[in-house]
Amino acid sequence: MTLDPKLLEILACPEDKGPLLWFSDEETLYTPRLRRRYAVRDGIPVMLIDEAETVDEAEHDRLLALAEAEGIRPTFGE
Repeated sequence: MTLDPKLLEILACPEDKGPLLWFSDEETLYTPRLRRRYAVRDGIPVMLIDEAETVDEAEHDRLLALAEAEGIRPTFGE
């Protein structure tokens, strides 16, 4: 699944307003600063803090390594 590039340019973490990492293969938006993962369901990002999943250290490290390996850049800011 892909998200509209224009949408990705403006999507931000609802809590700290920072950029996100978009993992299209996992349909996940991730904020490494807070270690929270937001699901994308049927092409719609579920950006509700209460529905975010907090990831453990191992998953955080996996996601950062995957982002590095696949060249995944933050949604904005860099």
